[in-house]
Amino acid sequence: MTQSSLPALPNLDNLWQTTLGWQPTPEQTHLMERLYEEILEGNRQLNLTRITEPKEFWEKHLWDSLAGVFARFPQDCALNVIDIGTGAGFPGLPHAIAHPTSSITLLDSTRKKIHFLDRLIADLGIANAIALLGRAEQIGRAPPHHQKYDLALLRAIGTASLCAQYALPFLKSGGTAILYRGRWSEQEQAELESGLHQWGGAIAAIEPLKLPLTQSTRHCIYIEKN
Repeated sequence: MTQSSLPALPNLDNLWQTTLGWQPTPEQTHLMERLYEEILEGNRQLNLTRITEPKEFWEKHLWDSLAGVFARFPQDCALNVIDIGTGAGFPGLPHAIAHPTSSITLLDSTRKKIHFLDRLIADLGIANAIALLGRAEQIGRAPPHHQKYDLALLRAIGTASLCAQYALPFLKSGGTAILYRGRWSEQEQAELESGLHQWGGAIAAIEPLKLPLTQSTRHCIYIEKN
């Protein structure tokens, strides 16, 4: 597949505006298009994602990554952010593109994915993102990263309780972890709450989000470090 034959992302600027109150600049739009192309190319060797159709990629990787942050944080705030279990760079890379004043660390335990992200960050010239190889339970207790972050992002890496245990050591007092979930049940909430007190956190909010194209619902669970 040549670069010229790759599919293009849809132009959905109106949906950015109506759903998030934000529109990417031409440069940000170009970076998101390049991100999509690089993921498609890398996917041929690394199996980065099953979501490759243009509209689905826009909705489930780009819009979804940003909606959870925009729902609770001003769009012009500068944050120190860690994306735990980033995989192909989601939700961290869209956040880095949309928030150039924030600093984004992309953490994953798979060496091949980190090598891919190193090249991707360099190729796209995303100066506010770095890739980091390691396991969350070890890196989160290391001095360079322990209690250093304003925001932790976690998507599809295990149960909510496991995500909370990974995230809280990274956060400053008052920092927030965002858990990206599909369905959310009372049982999951009870299981999460039962451990949060001993881990030093509390649920600050649970936000249901409606995906703008498919109208399916997902949830963002906001956990505050106390």
